[in-house]
Amino acid sequence: MTTTLILVVGAIVLLTAVYVSWRAGRLDRLHIRLELARESLDAALVRRAAVALELAASRLLDPATSLVLATAAHEARTAGPEEREHAESDLSRALRAVVDQERFRERLADAPEGGELLDELGAAVAKVIYSRRFYNNAVGVTRTAQRRWLARTLRLAGHTEYPSFFEIDDTPPKALAIE
Repeated sequence: MTTTLILVVGAIVLLTAVYVSWRAGRLDRLHIRLELARESLDAALVRRAAVALELAASRLLDPATSLVLATAAHEARTAGPEEREHAESDLSRALRAVVDQERFRERLADAPEGGELLDELGAAVAKVIYSRRFYNNAVGVTRTAQRRWLARTLRLAGHTEYPSFFEIDDTPPKALAIE
Protein backbone atom coordinates (compact mmCIF):
# COMPACT_ATOMS: atom_id res chain seq x y z
CA MET A 1 0.00 0.00 0.00
CA THR A 2 2.77 2.48 0.89
CA THR A 3 4.68 1.59 -2.25
CA THR A 4 1.61 2.39 -4.35
CA LEU A 5 1.10 5.64 -2.51
CA ILE A 6 4.75 6.61 -3.03
CA LEU A 7 4.49 5.79 -6.74
CA VAL A 8 1.30 7.82 -7.16
CA VAL A 9 2.73 10.83 -5.31
CA GLY A 10 5.97 10.51 -7.29
CA ALA A 11 4.02 10.43 -10.57
CA ILE A 12 2.00 13.48 -9.57
CA VAL A 13 5.17 15.38 -8.62
CA LEU A 14 6.84 14.34 -11.88
CA LEU A 15 3.85 15.38 -14.00
CA THR A 16 3.62 18.69 -12.16
CA ALA A 17 7.31 19.34 -12.73
CA VAL A 18 6.97 18.51 -16.44
CA TYR A 19 3.97 20.83 -16.75
CA VAL A 20 5.72 23.72 -14.95
CA SER A 21 8.81 23.21 -17.10
CA TRP A 22 6.67 23.23 -20.24
CA ARG A 23 4.93 26.47 -19.17
CA ALA A 24 8.27 28.11 -18.39
CA GLY A 25 9.63 27.06 -21.79
CA ARG A 26 6.55 28.39 -23.54
CA LEU A 27 6.85 31.71 -21.72
CA ASP A 28 10.51 31.89 -22.72
CA ARG A 29 9.63 31.23 -26.37
CA LEU A 30 6.96 33.94 -26.21
CA HIS A 31 9.52 36.42 -24.90
CA ILE A 32 11.91 35.50 -27.72
CA ARG A 33 9.08 35.94 -30.24
CA LEU A 34 8.29 39.31 -28.67
CA GLU A 35 11.91 40.47 -28.96
CA LEU A 36 12.08 39.40 -32.60
CA ALA A 37 8.80 41.15 -33.35
CA ARG A 38 10.09 44.33 -31.69
CA GLU A 39 13.30 44.21 -33.73
CA SER A 40 11.27 43.71 -36.90
CA LEU A 41 9.04 46.65 -36.01
CA ASP A 42 12.05 48.86 -35.27
CA ALA A 43 13.62 47.91 -38.59
CA ALA A 44 10.38 48.67 -40.45
CA LEU A 45 10.04 52.06 -38.74
CA VAL A 46 13.64 52.98 -39.52
CA ARG A 47 13.17 51.90 -43.14
CA ARG A 48 10.01 53.98 -43.50
CA ALA A 49 11.80 57.03 -42.09
CA ALA A 50 14.75 56.44 -44.43
CA VAL A 51 12.47 56.25 -47.48
CA ALA A 52 10.65 59.39 -46.34
CA LEU A 53 14.01 61.19 -46.00
CA GLU A 54 14.99 59.94 -49.44
CA LEU A 55 11.74 61.28 -50.87
CA ALA A 56 12.26 64.61 -49.12
CA ALA A 57 15.81 64.87 -50.51
CA SER A 58 14.85 63.77 -54.03
CA ARG A 59 13.97 67.28 -55.27
CA LEU A 60 10.71 65.86 -56.59
CA LEU A 61 8.71 67.80 -53.99
CA ASP A 62 8.40 71.51 -53.44
CA PRO A 63 10.77 72.88 -50.74
CA ALA A 64 8.09 73.40 -48.08
CA THR A 65 6.74 69.87 -48.47
CA SER A 66 10.27 68.46 -48.44
CA LEU A 67 11.04 70.33 -45.23
CA VAL A 68 7.89 69.09 -43.48
CA LEU A 69 8.55 65.51 -44.52
CA ALA A 70 12.25 65.62 -43.65
CA THR A 71 11.54 67.10 -40.23
CA ALA A 72 8.94 64.45 -39.41
CA ALA A 73 11.24 61.64 -40.61
CA HIS A 74 14.19 63.02 -38.64
CA GLU A 75 12.10 63.31 -35.48
CA ALA A 76 10.90 59.73 -35.91
CA ARG A 77 14.48 58.45 -36.26
CA THR A 78 15.88 60.37 -33.31
CA ALA A 79 12.99 60.11 -30.85
CA GLY A 80 13.61 58.48 -27.51
CA PRO A 81 11.53 55.58 -26.21
CA GLU A 82 8.97 57.84 -24.52
CA GLU A 83 8.40 60.04 -27.61
CA ARG A 84 8.71 57.30 -30.25
CA GLU A 85 5.01 56.55 -30.67
CA HIS A 86 4.15 60.24 -31.00
CA ALA A 87 6.98 60.90 -33.48
CA GLU A 88 6.04 57.89 -35.62
CA SER A 89 2.40 59.02 -35.67
CA ASP A 90 3.56 62.47 -36.80
CA LEU A 91 5.52 60.86 -39.63
CA SER A 92 2.41 58.91 -40.68
CA ARG A 93 0.38 62.13 -40.77
CA ALA A 94 3.13 63.93 -42.73
CA LEU A 95 3.28 61.09 -45.25
CA ARG A 96 -0.50 61.22 -45.70
CA ALA A 97 -0.35 65.00 -46.18
CA VAL A 98 2.39 64.69 -48.79
CA VAL A 99 1.30 61.60 -50.71
CA ASP A 100 -2.40 62.45 -50.74
CA GLN A 101 -1.79 65.82 -52.46
CA GLU A 102 -3.63 66.31 -55.70
CA ARG A 103 -1.87 64.58 -58.63
CA PHE A 104 1.07 63.57 -56.42
CA ARG A 105 1.24 60.07 -57.82
CA GLU A 106 1.20 61.27 -61.43
CA ARG A 107 3.90 63.90 -60.82
CA LEU A 108 6.12 61.38 -59.10
CA ALA A 109 5.56 58.73 -61.78
CA ASP A 110 6.69 61.23 -64.44
CA ALA A 111 10.05 61.75 -62.71
CA PRO A 112 12.91 59.37 -63.62
CA GLU A 113 13.19 57.76 -60.17
CA GLY A 114 9.76 58.74 -58.89
CA GLY A 115 7.88 55.53 -59.60
CA GLU A 116 10.58 53.47 -57.96
CA LEU A 117 10.58 55.73 -54.92
CA LEU A 118 6.79 55.55 -54.66
CA ASP A 119 6.86 51.74 -54.78
CA GLU A 120 9.55 51.68 -52.11
CA LEU A 121 7.52 54.02 -49.93
CA GLY A 122 4.42 51.86 -50.34
CA ALA A 123 6.36 48.75 -49.35
CA ALA A 124 7.88 50.50 -46.31
CA VAL A 125 4.50 51.79 -45.12
CA ALA A 126 2.91 48.35 -45.54
CA LYS A 127 5.78 46.71 -43.65
CA VAL A 128 5.21 49.07 -40.71
CA ILE A 129 1.52 48.19 -40.61
CA TYR A 130 2.14 44.44 -40.65
CA SER A 131 5.08 44.59 -38.24
CA ARG A 132 3.08 46.60 -35.73
CA ARG A 133 0.16 44.17 -35.92
CA PHE A 134 2.51 41.23 -35.44
CA TYR A 135 4.24 42.93 -32.49
CA ASN A 136 0.98 43.89 -30.78
CA ASN A 137 -0.29 40.33 -31.27
CA ALA A 138 2.89 38.99 -29.63
CA VAL A 139 2.43 41.45 -26.76
CA GLY A 140 -1.14 40.29 -26.21
CA VAL A 141 -0.22 36.61 -26.15
CA THR A 142 2.77 37.21 -23.85
CA ARG A 143 0.73 39.33 -21.44
CA THR A 144 -1.92 36.62 -21.26
CA ALA A 145 0.72 33.98 -20.49
CA GLN A 146 2.33 36.19 -17.84
CA ARG A 147 -1.03 36.81 -16.13
CA ARG A 148 -1.75 33.14 -15.56
CA TRP A 149 -1.73 32.18 -11.89
CA LEU A 150 1.06 29.62 -12.30
CA ALA A 151 3.36 32.11 -14.03
CA ARG A 152 2.69 34.72 -11.35
CA THR A 153 2.94 32.36 -8.40
CA LEU A 154 6.18 30.69 -9.49
CA ARG A 155 7.55 33.85 -11.14
CA LEU A 156 8.16 31.99 -14.40
CA ALA A 157 8.71 35.28 -16.25
CA GLY A 158 11.47 36.23 -13.83
CA HIS A 159 12.03 39.97 -13.64
CA THR A 160 11.09 40.79 -17.24
CA GLU A 161 9.02 43.88 -17.79
CA TYR A 162 5.37 43.55 -18.58
CA PRO A 163 5.30 44.19 -22.35
CA SER A 164 3.38 47.17 -23.66
CA PHE A 165 1.58 47.65 -26.94
CA PHE A 166 3.00 49.97 -29.61
CA GLU A 167 0.17 52.27 -30.58
CA ILE A 168 0.72 54.65 -33.46
CA ASP A 169 -1.34 56.18 -36.21
CA ASP A 170 -0.17 54.01 -39.10
CA THR A 171 -3.04 54.69 -41.47
CA PRO A 172 -1.48 54.62 -44.94
CA PRO A 173 -1.93 57.38 -47.49
CA LYS A 174 -4.93 56.73 -49.75
CA ALA A 175 -2.77 57.19 -52.85
CA LEU A 176 -0.64 54.17 -51.92
CA ALA A 177 -3.70 51.84 -51.86
CA ILE A 178 -2.38 49.39 -49.27
CA GLU A 179 -4.77 46.69 -48.11
